[in-house]
Formats: sequence, structure tokens, C-alpha cells
Amino acid sequence: MIAKSSCLKNRGNTFDVLIIGGGLAGLSAAIHLQKKDVNVVLIEKNSYPRHKVCGEYISNEVLPYLSYLGVDVFKLGAKKITRFELSSIKSKLLAADLPLGGFGISRYTLDEALFLEAKAVGVHVIQDTVVEVRFSGELFTITTKDHGSFHAQLTIGAYGKRTNLDVKLNREFIKNKSPYLAVKTHVNGDFPEDVVALHNFEGGYCGVSKVEDDSINLCYITNLEAFKKFKDIEEFQQRVVFKNTYLKSIFENSTPVFDAPLSISQISFDRKSPVVQHMLMCGDSAGMIHPLCGNGMSMAIRSAQIASELILDYFDNGITRSSLEIAYTKAWNQQFKNRLKVGHLVAKVFDHPNVSETALSALKMMPFLMPFIIQQTHGKRMQIQ
Repeated sequence: MIAKSSCLKNRGNTFDVLIIGGGLAGLSAAIHLQKKDVNVVLIEKNSYPRHKVCGEYISNEVLPYLSYLGVDVFKLGAKKITRFELSSIKSKLLAADLPLGGFGISRYTLDEALFLEAKAVGVHVIQDTVVEVRFSGELFTITTKDHGSFHAQLTIGAYGKRTNLDVKLNREFIKNKSPYLAVKTHVNGDFPEDVVALHNFEGGYCGVSKVEDDSINLCYITNLEAFKKFKDIEEFQQRVVFKNTYLKSIFENSTPVFDAPLSISQISFDRKSPVVQHMLMCGDSAGMIHPLCGNGMSMAIRSAQIASELILDYFDNGITRSSLEIAYTKAWNQQFKNRLKVGHLVAKVFDHPNVSETALSALKMMPFLMPFIIQQTHGKRMQIQ
């Protein structure tokens, strides 16, 4: 490990690694690196805990890594999920066992648990907004809105789907308007706690699963232009979403937990680069899988592990910055490039009602195909180095 001062205050605002964004990827990387005596500062604009628009299903592939980080999701009340259901726009249903399994837990609970663990191991967490990132002379200078500037040898971008920072970094995807809107709510009602379901409706699809407090997470994504035809979320649900009989039954036989649904727009599934101006990008900052494949949370956590292990190699073994960036890009693509391709393909199928109905009929006749497709969007159980 590189030589470090034992006390942060003697180092001013200079750190080994600065992480922008305190979601799943940012917090996981922060804990991992700090546990290995890397001095880390994490900058997150929001406070904990809070709800986020998210499907809240995670593949079991990340369980060993979360345990290593010090978080036991089942002690937090996570629901064990072993079965998968998929319905078409015309409410044709297909069911299958999940090859690896997963669990349901809210971002409210999981993000807070990771945040508390980060604080416990000594991560320096600052609530602020990053407004600029510059790289010069082998050092990053990160300017924030309220706390001035920080310096770091390495920077991880884990700030989510899109921010104004992407504009300043001149990223390609930010130049294109995205047609997608996502809506999330929690409700109380009857739903099997061992099932994650994806129910399609015209122009979108909705994920359904239980989380730690027995509430049902309902999170759907739709075409923004189609949504604008209606005066509000309620009318859109009544006239579009409820044409799927499974969704109609869940919504109408449950009671809301949230005062109002959460929503976000401008969700981009365009290709992104894992390295941007020498920053290692993690989680949604590096690429988003279509929610129809339901495994973006595990991808975020897995990307944090990949970045952290390579950063430790950079510090311990003196590999060059260029070698680090090449290695991370290669590892990221090996892990996720095929997942994203499959996600895009599956989403395209369900964009066309007639094609999706035919596809579900074919899957019913060849049930072995569904577990195979699921495996293409999920990784293997993560090994800890």
C-alpha cells in the first residue's frame, strides 16, 4: 500500500480516492477501499436515508461481497426471491424459477446500511454537489458547491443516471434526449414474497416485488411521449397500465404507503464509457441495463468491486494509470457488455406487442429457454479476493 498519513486532518483536502456519488456503487467502493487503508472521501448531494426510483430486486450474485463489506441484507429484513413471473401486454403469463435467486430490499434501507458501514470504517462523507472535475499533473481537482475543492490521485464517478456533471464532461449520451420516464411507489397488499414479477403494458413494463417491511415495490418505466397524453399518473395508470390484468389487480387491491409516487425522467440506455477523462465510472454512470431485465442494482455493486480491486492493484503494485484504465474498461465490458446487449434485445421484443405475444408463446413451449435468458442478464456469485 502507498505510504499514507494516519490522520486525515494532516492531509488537508487531498485524498487517495475521491468518490462522486453515494449510491450502491459509491458506498460499496468506499467501504472496500477504506477497509484496505486507502484514504477515501465520498461526496453525495443527498442525505440518508431516502427512497429512490428503483426496482429493488437484487441478484444473489452480490451476497458474498455485501457480507464482506459488513452488510447482512437478511438481518435488515430482505425478502428471499426464488421465482420469476412475466406477463405480456395481453396478460399472458409465464413463470420460472430463478437460477441463482435474489432478494428484495428497499434502497431506503440498503443505502442507509451501507452509509452507516462507510462511516464506521472511516470513510470521510461530505454532503455536497460536485460542480467540476479537472485532471492535471496526475492529480484530480474536484470542486464542490459549498465545501470548496478537493484533490485525489484517483476518482470514481458513481453519481447515477445523469447529472449536470455529464454535460461538463461532454459525454455523448447526455447530448441526446431520452424518451423514458420511471415511476415508483410502495403499497400494502397481498403478493408472494418469494416472487419478482415483470408485467408489460403498452409502452412500458412494471416490476413488482416485496421488500423488507412487507410493502410491495411497484416500479414502472414508460415512454414519456405516451405518458404526456394523459393529465396525470392516476389517469395514465387507469387507462394504460391497468390494461394488464395482473397490474390492475395489484394496484386496485392495495393501499399506498407513499403520500405520492416518485418519478424521474430522461433515463438513458445509450452506451456509456467506463472511463471518462481518467475517472472510473461505476453503476448507472457507466451504463444502465433495461429494468425489464431487473438486475441493475447488482451490476452497480459488482462494478464497485471491480473498480476497488483494480485500484488496490494500482496502489499496491504500482501499475500505471493507463494500465488501470485499460484493465477496468476490459473487466467492465467482460462483466456487463453482454448483459446490456441482452437487455436491449429483450426490451425491443416487448416494444412490439405482436412480437412479444409470439415470444411468450414460444417460451411456454420451450420452458428451458427462460432460465437461460435470465442467466444472460445475471452474473455468477461474486468471489472475494
